[in-house]
Formats: sequence, C-alpha cells, structure tokens
Amino acid sequence: MFSLLSLSSALAGMRQAVAPASINTRTFGARFRHQIAPRKVKYAKRQKGRIPIPTGGSTRGTTLAYGEYGIRIKGQGVRFTAKQLSTAEEVIKRAIKVVKGAKVYLRVFPDIPVCIKGNETRMGKGKGTFEFWATRYSRLSCYVTTVSPYCSVPTGRVIFEVGGVPIREEIAREALRLGAAKLPTTYEFVTRESPPRLGNLLIEPVPLSVPPPTPVNTLESP
Repeated sequence: MFSLLSLSSALAGMRQAVAPASINTRTFGARFRHQIAPRKVKYAKRQKGRIPIPTGGSTRGTTLAYGEYGIRIKGQGVRFTAKQLSTAEEVIKRAIKVVKGAKVYLRVFPDIPVCIKGNETRMGKGKGTFEFWATRYSRLSCYVTTVSPYCSVPTGRVIFEVGGVPIREEIAREALRLGAAKLPTTYEFVTRESPPRLGNLLIEPVPLSVPPPTPVNTLESP
C-alpha cells in the first residue's frame, strides 16, 4: 500500500515532468523574422498590388511632416526591399550621430503579406507561402527609426526625414545623400519650404494678382 505522502510526491513529480515549455513567438515562423511587422492582420494572405499612380491630384505624403529635411522620389516609382532600406537607415543614422538627439523618420510601413511560390512549380494548388511584408501607398504614416521589408512607393513620396533637434543643412544634406546612394531610382533634397509634388510636376504657389482699384470721380462737372 502506498502512503499518502509518497503518492502526493509522485503526483508533484509528474506535474513537473509534463509542464509545457514556453514558445518564443518572435523566433517562431517566418512572419517574425524581421524586427518590424504588424502585430495583427485581418487576412493571412492578400494581394500585393501595383505601384500606384496619383491620378486624382492628391499631393498627400509629398511634403515634410515630422523633420526639417528629407528626400523624396524624383524618378519613377520603385519597390524597395528590407535590406536596401535598413542599409540606407544605418548610413543616415551614422552620419547624423554627431548631432545629439537627432532622429530619422521613415514614412512607410509594411502591412500586406506577400506570398511567393517556388521555381518550376505547376499552376494551381492555391496561393504560395508567406515570404515578406509589403506596404501599399494608401495612407500617411510615419514610424521613427524603423524599416519596412518591402515598399511600393510612387513618384513624389517622401521616404526619409531628419529632425528632432536643430540640425545644420550641410550635415542633413550629406547624410541623406549617402542614404539615397543605397537606394534605387533618383531622389531630391527637400525642406519645409519645398512645394508639394504631383508626379513629375511641382505645385508652385500662385500669387493672387489683385488689380488696382479704379478711381471714382465723385465730383460732378458744372
């Protein structure tokens, strides 16, 4: 016969043996390989989409919103990879390290999962497996010192901004030039005074020309 004390000790040992191990979700699965990703999405798989063209006349996202200086796309719209953006961000942060308190703002964020099939795969049998996160130019967003795994960005969109503290234009221009050298297509340096861009067209402010008032003769002739 087993005593009550020995039976309780045996049950306690069994509980310790079958205790579930904790799983770190940051290293489990392909969706957490990158340091930036949406915490929650409505659909596991979505369409990647195309590079949008601003045909409606909207200039949203083409001017600075958080920093004092920045770069925006001047050439054709392009898709960025995570390695390109992370390399450019590291170069900019290294160049402005001399200015204490300076920040780097990235104006894109990935929220669309992109799925890819392997090479020489037959058609059908559903969508491919998750590969990386993509972002679509649908809303104005800003994330401080972050990178996005994949971007579909049109012409005129601001990519990087530098600010946070007063910084000399020479330092910001050189830092953004080094960062733009790591990215495809061509860019232009913009400031707070730069006009918005609609595709390849700069929207310059038109001064209102008010004609001089016509003199009125109130005196009647005799």
